[in-house]
Amino acid sequence: MSGLCALTYFIGFIPFVFYLYSRKSLKKSKNLKIPISFISFVDNGLFISQSNSLDISNSHLFCSYNVLSNLLEKFGLVVKHSKTEIFHFNRSHGTLNPPPLDLSPLGGNLLCPNNTWKYLGFIFDRKLTFHQHVDFYANKSISTIKCMKIVSNSNYSINPLQKHLLYRSCILLIALYGFQLWCYKYAPIAYHLKILGKMQRRAAIWILGAFKTSPSYGIEVIVGLIPIKLHLQKLGSRFQLRASKLPPNHLLHSLIDSQLSHSSSHFSPVALDSLTNQQRSLVKGHLVDMANRSYECFPSFSPLNSEISPSLRIIDNFSDCISFNVCDREKDTKLHAQVLNDIVLESFLSPSVAIVASDMSIENNIATSIAHIHTFNKPLTKTIHHAVHVMSTEAELFAIRCGINQSSILDNVFKIIVITDAIHAIKKIFNLSVHPYQL
Repeated sequence: MSGLCALTYFIGFIPFVFYLYSRKSLKKSKNLKIPISFISFVDNGLFISQSNSLDISNSHLFCSYNVLSNLLEKFGLVVKHSKTEIFHFNRSHGTLNPPPLDLSPLGGNLLCPNNTWKYLGFIFDRKLTFHQHVDFYANKSISTIKCMKIVSNSNYSINPLQKHLLYRSCILLIALYGFQLWCYKYAPIAYHLKILGKMQRRAAIWILGAFKTSPSYGIEVIVGLIPIKLHLQKLGSRFQLRASKLPPNHLLHSLIDSQLSHSSSHFSPVALDSLTNQQRSLVKGHLVDMANRSYECFPSFSPLNSEISPSLRIIDNFSDCISFNVCDREKDTKLHAQVLNDIVLESFLSPSVAIVASDMSIENNIATSIAHIHTFNKPLTKTIHHAVHVMSTEAELFAIRCGINQSSILDNVFKIIVITDAIHAIKKIFNLSVHPYQL
């Protein structure tokens, strides 16, 4: 982005009163055809000007600030010029030496642009590289790790598992605060990954109690920490998918795409739809990645459907009809096989009993789940599913679930017998806690 963005930031107004007067000021700026955007943060105000020239941006900010200050003075309000600041942002190559903004004709000061702007914990630099932001929170995380050492060296020391939990739940959240500002597609993040990698290395050494000369990837594997780059990709992907689950009238929908906003009244003039194809190809950011990812989301189920409500599940309606016949392999297996044969032969004589035999195998990272359904000594269906990069328990759960679901929709079936060698999986599928493939 070779253009320049300048903004004037001022504070110290009552929220409701400031909102009323700022709207009048913004309408007057539009009548004067001043290309200015305005954002209000409760009791703070922000004028934004975009131009290819520093002088033009300063003139736009000066005119807008003059309109607002004159309007507030007419209503008996005083603007504190000492609380006003100016910032310039430019991603073009080369050094940036922006000129100051002279507010002395308005009774103000000579505003010299600051190098950084910090708001809500986000640190913006002139080139929008966010190096200072990453440095600040990485150092803050390292300081937290040093404080954690005091706890681990006390009389009531903590074990590595507890250290790992503290790092994931406390320290890592501090280090990755606001990562959406600088972590997006085609963003230069080599410096950020280097700083955060050093932070995670110190955390891994603290958790494991290893030497400082230990290799980073080795101790991260032993501790159970994934690399920072992969962790950022996971968080970024989940955050991008979050937009599809937001309410239709959410502000992000109006900024991403008018087709996703479901309402023309929420369309924003700065939405991605307002850009030309050439401009949109040049724009990069987390919002653009979110818009591109939104077209990959398709609603597969309704979270409020009555079939998945807690009172209509199989585990809720037939909890007293579920029993397990577990085989102890250390004892006599022939007796258990005889009992199993008697159960199967007895069920074959009854048309109201369905038998589900399920199994799975994994070969070359490809899991194959098989479920056979028999009733009245006749095979009904045979279901085979293939999946890549899944755990054995998940494949077993999926096969069992498919067999039970297909058997439960059969007519005149009042009893379902599941035969499997994964007793841990079939017990987990009836667990009331939240987990995948729950009935």
